[in-house]
Amino acid sequence: MNQIPSFGLPLRMLFCTDFSPGASQAFDFAIATVRNTPGAQLHLLHVIPETDAQFWKSYIYEVDRVDAQAKHDIHCMIRDAYLSRVPSGIEVKVELRIGKAAEKILEVAAQKQVTMILLGRESAGGLSAALFGNVVEKVVRKAHCPVLVIPAVAG
Repeated sequence: MNQIPSFGLPLRMLFCTDFSPGASQAFDFAIATVRNTPGAQLHLLHVIPETDAQFWKSYIYEVDRVDAQAKHDIHCMIRDAYLSRVPSGIEVKVELRIGKAAEKILEVAAQKQVTMILLGRESAGGLSAALFGNVVEKVVRKAHCPVLVIPAVAG
């Protein structure tokens, strides 16, 4: 089994997506890395934001099938955006979590004993980039393993 250079651990990569172009480019890197590392594992994580407002929590959970429909839609997005691009012979284990992105990324990384976390980053500014940048910063600061951040490249 190949190992991460200088770390001496088998590659168990956690790819985290927010469905941005930066995440898509990071996924290309993840597939190339796993394809070239026999025995590597690839986990894909999407964190569904949970609102802090109690009103919305109670409202959302009272509506029939909202959670089930949202999860179904996200699984379809994952299938179309990522799983459809996976070459044969590579297994991707998909995880959905609900909560604060940085906390859930770190939680899954610990549970799955990943040896690398892979995140995409937008190159442009804006609210989305600022929020995801905040997630990246928290993950980098608190992760127990290496974190690789792939910037979006203008195509």
